[in-house]
Amino acid sequence: MNRIVEIARSFGVLGFSAFGGPTAHLGYFRNEFVERRSWLDDRQYSEIVALSQLLPGPGSSQVGMMLGYHRAGFSGLAVAWFMFTWPSLALMAAFALLFDASTAGWTLGLLAAAVAVVFHAVTGMARSMAATPLTATIAIASGIAVLAVPNAFTHLGVILIAGLIGALSFTKLIDASPPPLPLRAMPAWVGIGSLVVFILALLGAIVMGGFYPAFIQAGSTVFGGGHVVLPLLEKLVVMPGFINETDFLSGYSAAQAVPGPMFSFASYLGALYGGVGGAVLASLAIFFPAALLSICGLYFWGRWRESPRIQAAVTGINAGVVGLLGAALYDPVFTHGITGIPSLAIAAVCWLGLAHWKIPPWAIAAGAALGGWVLL
Repeated sequence: MNRIVEIARSFGVLGFSAFGGPTAHLGYFRNEFVERRSWLDDRQYSEIVALSQLLPGPGSSQVGMMLGYHRAGFSGLAVAWFMFTWPSLALMAAFALLFDASTAGWTLGLLAAAVAVVFHAVTGMARSMAATPLTATIAIASGIAVLAVPNAFTHLGVILIAGLIGALSFTKLIDASPPPLPLRAMPAWVGIGSLVVFILALLGAIVMGGFYPAFIQAGSTVFGGGHVVLPLLEKLVVMPGFINETDFLSGYSAAQAVPGPMFSFASYLGALYGGVGGAVLASLAIFFPAALLSICGLYFWGRWRESPRIQAAVTGINAGVVGLLGAALYDPVFTHGITGIPSLAIAAVCWLGLAHWKIPPWAIAAGAALGGWVLL
């Protein structure tokens, strides 16, 4: 019970303060759970991040679910997801029903803070995951590739190629290193059962069609998460006429202004279509596949992770992930967050607060919001 309360407190704060999208969330998670609370070490955290990159769905939400499971089992998974997600779901439903505050100054300040958070995370992860000539090369090449060819398939291809290079190059290094600390074990019947339920749910959504099943399809089939889900949702809910194009684009703008996962956009669309009840149904539908995939992913990962060849592949994948985060630091985090000298100053002060003054992330977010309100 103490761990559940601890999870609720930590993710509850992040649910209100983790602005900047999925890449920034990984930075917030690392600051909170690796550096401050020591729930796990960098190597364990990198395994969870690497696994999330191989699964379709909302990557940062899946990392949060896995962190919650690692700390306190299935109850921890559910509490971590709910506490991290409900603030953004509520705000997006409110935007749909009441107003749109996506261009407010406080929002611009928070986007500037996200630059500092992501930069701090990328540099910290690079020191441990891209510290050799080969891993650094993989990271740089991965970042350039996803910037040059901005496509979800490029994202997945980079991860697979980085893993292949790692499997062929790092086995001797892994054999000579101490075995990794295990993540919490997953029961076989739960891991396999979740995969079966996932397949049945996806097939059912495709056969049924309609507004709410569209969110199950989106949550099941999108690699890269975040912004990548938006074009698919447009095809599934705008083209059939459930939501008009103007409302859809307005919601896209609002989704970038709230904390938490970009998949909370589903709450906005559901509220437009069916009010508060629609927001709840759409939100559950889009996150349900992510939970199932996180569970079955942890199960199969637990069976494979001790293989030297798999660990070598993960070393390559981790370097690739550093490159992907570095690319995201530039676009969209930097390009959206830094609009002039005032926003650059906010980002610089936030970085000092994180890296040297050891200010907690929620205080960084509050200060950035205040700075944005005054300066922007």
